[in-house]
Amino acid sequence: MKQNLWINGLHMETEHYSELLSPYSSEKIADISIGNKEQTQEAIQAAYDAKEVMAKMPAHQRAAILEKVSQLLEENLEEAAKVIALESAKPIIFAKSEVIRTIETYKFASEEAKRIHGETIPFDAAVSGVGKIGYTVRNPIGVIGAITPFNFPMNLVAHKVGPAIASGNTVVLKPASQTPLSAFYVADLFKKAGLPDGALNIVTGPGGVVGDAIVESDQVSMVTFTGSSSVGIALRAKAGLKKTTLELGSNAALIIDEGIDVKKTIDRCLMGAFSNQGQVCISLQRIYVHEKIYDEFVSQFAEAASKLKLGDPLNPETYVSSLISPNDLDRALSWIEEAKAQGATIASGGKAQGNILEPTVILDVTSNMKVSCNEVFAPIVSICKVSSVNEAIDAVNDSRYGLQAGIYTNNVSNALKAADELHVGGVVINDVPTFRVDQMPYGGVKESGTGREGLKYAIEEMTEMKLVIWHKG
Repeated sequence: MKQNLWINGLHMETEHYSELLSPYSSEKIADISIGNKEQTQEAIQAAYDAKEVMAKMPAHQRAAILEKVSQLLEENLEEAAKVIALESAKPIIFAKSEVIRTIETYKFASEEAKRIHGETIPFDAAVSGVGKIGYTVRNPIGVIGAITPFNFPMNLVAHKVGPAIASGNTVVLKPASQTPLSAFYVADLFKKAGLPDGALNIVTGPGGVVGDAIVESDQVSMVTFTGSSSVGIALRAKAGLKKTTLELGSNAALIIDEGIDVKKTIDRCLMGAFSNQGQVCISLQRIYVHEKIYDEFVSQFAEAASKLKLGDPLNPETYVSSLISPNDLDRALSWIEEAKAQGATIASGGKAQGNILEPTVILDVTSNMKVSCNEVFAPIVSICKVSSVNEAIDAVNDSRYGLQAGIYTNNVSNALKAADELHVGGVVINDVPTFRVDQMPYGGVKESGTGREGLKYAIEEMTEMKLVIWHKG
C-alpha cells in the first residue's frame, strides 16, 4: 500500500517514501510519502485559497459536514479501530474507545459550529458612549497549521480539525510519522461528507522540513501542536506573532487520602497508568498514598498490574502491547535501571517481553529520578508514601509540568484544598487524572503548555473577536 499526500482534494505522489512498520510485529504496513518544503507550501497555498470559501460557508453547512463525518466514522468503527491498532500498537479495546471518542468529538464540533456568537456591549455605561450601541462577532482566523502526535492519532486530529472546520477555517495537518494512516482515513471521510477541496490538507514528512514550513509560513495564522515540551517550546519561538495552542508534556499525579477503600481504586489506577502502554499525556505516572493505607494499596495494585495481559494489539484480550518504537523501549528500560541504581525497588514488571514493556510499579522513588520528574510515556508508575494531603500536594506541585492531577478523598476540606492548591490545568476529585471527555476545557500550566482544547474552547482560540460600533445618529 502506498499512501500519498492529500493536497487540495487530490492525492499527490512524492519523490521519496518511507516504510511504515508495525511497532508490535515490525512487519511493513505501508509506504508513506515524504513531503518536502515545496509540497508543504503547495498545501498551505491550497488552504489559503480555500479560506474565503470556508469563511463564507453558512454555519449549518459546516455543521452538516462535521455531522456526516461523525456518522461515517460510526458506520466504519471496526475498520477505523483496526487502522489505529495496526499503526500504533494500541490494543484494540482502547483503539475502539478512541474511535468512539472521535465520533463524539466531531459531533461536538458540529454542534458548536451552530453557536459561535458574540455579545452586546452597554456603551452607555460610559458618558461618551451614550447614543452608541455595539456588539462583538467572532471571525475565522484563516489557515490553521496542525501538528499531531502518535498516541491518539485519530482523536487528537479531530481536536484540531473539528474546531477549525466548525469555525470556518482551513487546515494544513502534519500527523505523526508513525501514525499517518488514521489522518488520511478521516480525510477520505471529509471528502465524502462534502468538505470543499483545500479546506483540509495533509502532508507527511520530517518535522524539520514539513513542520517548520508550516510554523514559519506567513500564510498560516495559527499553529496548534500536541507533543513534547521541548519541541513545543522551540515551535513557539519560531511562530512569531502567530497564535499558538500547545498541549505538551506531563507526569500526572494522583493523591490517595486515608480512609479510601483501596479495592475500589485499583481498576481506575490500572487504566490510568497502563492504558495505551502509558503513552498518554495525562497517564498516571506518580501516586502519593497516605501511610495508613500505603502497604495495602501497593500490594493490591502491584498484583493486579502483574496480571494484565500482554500481546498482539489486535487480540481483544490484550491490555498492554508494544511501545511506539524500539528506541522508546530502550529509553524506558534505561530509566528503570537508573532508578534501581539510585535505590528504587521494582514491585512489579520492569522487564521487556519482546517489544513489550511489562507494566512496571516502582517504589522508594525520589523526586529527582527520571521516572518521577520527567515524562516517562511508558507503562511505568511510581508509588510514594505520604503522611498527609499537604505533603502530597507539595510533592505533586514539585514538577515543571502541570496538566492534570487527581485526588481520592472522603474529606471535603481536603478535596477543596487540592482543588485550590494543585498547580495544574485540571483537578479530578475521586478519580484518576487520566480522565478526559472531549467537550471539556483541556490544557495545562508550566511546561504542560498554553491554551485550551475542547471544542468550544478551541474555537475561541481559532477565531478573532471583532467589535462593531453603531452610532444611533
